[in-house]
Amino acid sequence: MIKIYISANGIEVLGHAPRADDTPPGQNIVCAAVSALTLTLIEGLEAVAGMEIKTKEAAGSVRITWAEMSAIGEALVQTWRIGITRIRDSYENTILLVSA
Repeated sequence: MIKIYISANGIEVLGHAPRADDTPPGQNIVCAAVSALTLTLIEGLEAVAGMEIKTKEAAGSVRITWAEMSAIGEALVQTWRIGITRIRDSYENTILLVSA
């Protein structure tokens, strides 16, 4: 299960979605969707919102932190959250979304 923690100063995405036995690693649609949205959020926060963020990426985890949130950054995070929520609602038992 992918666990996503959202706080006022950051987002952490941990783990992998369950996959069918015949699905090879790297081919899970839920993991790919969450990764695409999250990596796009990182780019958007930097390039569109002009925010200074810190990121840490490793296999199965991404952490994004910021000291200050801009209005554009907030809109990007809310849009990202809508996408994550739609994926969670479409693929049961794959994403746990926790807000602090």
